[in-house]
Amino acid sequence: MARDTNAGMSDLGGCQIEATLQLLDGKWKGVILHNLLRDEVLRFNEICKRLPTITHRMLSKQLRDMELAGLVARTVYPVVPPRVDYSLTPLGRSLEPVLQAIGRWGQENLVSVESATLKPSEHPVGSAAIMRSAA
Repeated sequence: MARDTNAGMSDLGGCQIEATLQLLDGKWKGVILHNLLRDEVLRFNEICKRLPTITHRMLSKQLRDMELAGLVARTVYPVVPPRVDYSLTPLGRSLEPVLQAIGRWGQENLVSVESATLKPSEHPVGSAAIMRSAA
């Protein structure tokens, strides 16, 4: 009997793209992964310094999510004060070509996307929205 390659993704609709995007979901995961790809091992506070607008709570949550997904390894050293290092697992490191492709796409297309995006005040409402969607 043939093995169903999507059996583990039934709760995700069986779509590998959706499953991959779910692993990278969130404002910070891609940037955290990028920094870990660049420097291999980072401490919590080093990551905080590189992402000055992230809260400690959000960084902890994002790192925990990626650890549970098997993308990030967390190493705790029994010293005072506590020392915790974060690094990519081989699975996390395998995302490097994906992140590079996203970065290249951003460099090539982000200006076009931003200029095509309407400001909230420019979005049509009422009959103008109906007429635009019918076109």
